Order: sequence, then structure tokens, then C-alpha cells
Amino acid sequence: MLDDPLFLMGAFGAFVVLAILMVGIGGFAKGGDFNRKHANRIMRYRIIAQAVVVIIIVAFAWLRSKG
Repeated sequence: MLDDPLFLMGAFGAFVVLAILMVGIGGFAKGGDFNRKHANRIMRYRIIAQAVVVIIIVAFAWLRSKG
């Protein structure tokens, strides 16, 4: 599995989603000006990144099931 580039892209993408989520949660916890300016944008980026990763994971599973 580690030699499959689609698997590696999915794993890397999952870590990117996690990083975006942690920045968003940190912004919510801190509050203030940063949260007011960037909270919605950061969560939009997370949703988009999460959708891309789900598509990659589904493609990986579909290709692996084909043989």
C-alpha cells in the first residue's frame, strides 16, 4: 500500500485536513480579531479539503477493488 501514490495522497490529505481543523479550533478557542476575520474562511477550506480527500479515498478503494 505504501507504494501506491493514491494512498499516499489520501494520507497526506487527511493530515492537511487535520492541520486546518486544528488551526480553526485554535482560532475559536483564542477568539478575538483573528477568529472574527478568518473563522468562516478556515472552515470553508476544511470542508473543501475534506471533500477532496473523501474523493481520493473512494477512488483508492474503487481501484483496489478492481484488482
